[in-house]
Amino acid sequence: MRLIVTPADRRPWQVAVIYIVAILIALLLSTAFLALAGKDPIKVLTTMFGGAFGTKYGLSETLIRSVPLTLAGLGIALAARMQLWNVGAEGQLYMGAFAASGVALYLGKSLPGAALLPLMGLAAILAGGLWGLLPGMARAFWSTNETITTLLLNYVAINWVNYLVYGPWKDPGGMGFPLSAIFAKAAWLPTLWGRVHAGLIVAILIAVLLYLLLGRTRWGYEIKVVGDSPRAARYAGISITRNILLVMFGAGALAGLAGMMEVSGLIHRLQPGLSPGYGYTAIIVAYLARRHPLAVLPVAFLFGGLQAGGYSVQTMGVPLATAYMIQGAILFTVLGAELFTRNRVRLAGSKVAREGGLA
Repeated sequence: MRLIVTPADRRPWQVAVIYIVAILIALLLSTAFLALAGKDPIKVLTTMFGGAFGTKYGLSETLIRSVPLTLAGLGIALAARMQLWNVGAEGQLYMGAFAASGVALYLGKSLPGAALLPLMGLAAILAGGLWGLLPGMARAFWSTNETITTLLLNYVAINWVNYLVYGPWKDPGGMGFPLSAIFAKAAWLPTLWGRVHAGLIVAILIAVLLYLLLGRTRWGYEIKVVGDSPRAARYAGISITRNILLVMFGAGALAGLAGMMEVSGLIHRLQPGLSPGYGYTAIIVAYLARRHPLAVLPVAFLFGGLQAGGYSVQTMGVPLATAYMIQGAILFTVLGAELFTRNRVRLAGSKVAREGGLA
């Protein structure tokens, strides 16, 4: 008896079933880990998901966290469409937060919200886009591995923000805490209900726009061709260099906009640790969504719930790292499920292995 792997063209519902099974396996592994740690796994998971989705407050916290995850995830998905591995969304988010904060701090008292908020968004897009463009230029002109350069630039951006809030932008009236002065009210995003701000609508609209851009335009087709076969793209006269630069700028711009949403919609000031790893979690979001812009929305909502629920279980003495452990388990099982989404796996001679099955 031997294992036979053959290529398969799965239907969308089959792929969905495979991923659901993979997530259930991840939850099963998580319950085993919690049980070994001496915790009641059913109680922990019930508290986690109840705290994320079971109350109005929990749902609002989930939606709040899904906004930066959606925007950063869209940026990563955009780059991945062209087989570019952008792991720098965290730094791009920080640079967007820095640029938006600079506009709010220096112009917040002289401009109305109708002018100030778009200007903050534009500054965040440009700063995040530039932070994505730098490794894009290295990749386009010198074939430098963008995985390494985007990762290293994360630390530069985070420490730049730390320098500002510990130094030039530190609030003199902040009682010694490393925080900038609070923004003028004109620099605050309007709220929808509770703490949920208008960034949620922006994130949904951008996801739809990116879907149309990638699926219905010539540029979207060029990105797909370059990602699938650079040689065919060159033969067709498509500029690979231009598309690398545009895609990496766009990826950084979306993550930078996520930073603006955080400081304008929630924190209303610049501070260290403004992101609990949104840029890194967004990598999981983008790949679970299979780089599809619309699929990023529900996946970001799920992971926003995991983060929000992680804070709920801390009251039970369970560390926040439990939520990140579950995220990691989901990532590994879904990556393993890729084998079954692209191939048909069966045991030769086995009666239970049937051609066309989901094994």
